[in-house]
Amino acid sequence: MGKQSSLAGRPSSPAGRPAAVAAPAKRTPLELDRLIHERLRLGIVSALAVNERLSFNDLKRLLHTTDGNLSVHARKLEEAQYVACDKTFDGRVPRTEFRLTAAGRKALEKYLAHMEAIIRAVKA
Repeated sequence: MGKQSSLAGRPSSPAGRPAAVAAPAKRTPLELDRLIHERLRLGIVSALAVNERLSFNDLKRLLHTTDGNLSVHARKLEEAQYVACDKTFDGRVPRTEFRLTAAGRKALEKYLAHMEAIIRAVKA
């Protein structure tokens, strides 16, 4: 492994120059939205599409998953601004609720249209 560069903590090459950082790959129109395509994230977005909001525990029960798994996948959707997370207290008990954002609804609609096009193409 190369030494650490002083430039933003990037690893350096053996010669001491900063290593190149790969640019994010551009998606082609034929590629699925990988963020939504993952099973649990698709479940979260789909559940929120038909419910105005769901609590963390409701989603966990509905999707038959663990706290950690749901937390990680919900965070990815939140970072992409597909879902919004609202944290409140019910007395002294914390309550986390999720809702689908406009961007999340648009991404789901685009994903579903893409899947329908694939299905039509296979049936043709």
